[in-house]
Amino acid sequence: MEILTFLIPISLFMGGVGLVAFFWAVKTRQYEDPKGDSQRILSDEYDDRPKQD
Repeated sequence: MEILTFLIPISLFMGGVGLVAFFWAVKTRQYEDPKGDSQRILSDEYDDRPKQD
């Protein structure tokens, strides 16, 4: 039971870090255009192969 004195604060800290990361992603508009991103992935316009010299 003494392990709970370590696990509870650690889990609260990790949850807080995740929450801060989520708010940062929303603030920097990481989720702005998910539909457009999905269409760009399927497009042949962008080539993901390395260029040959």
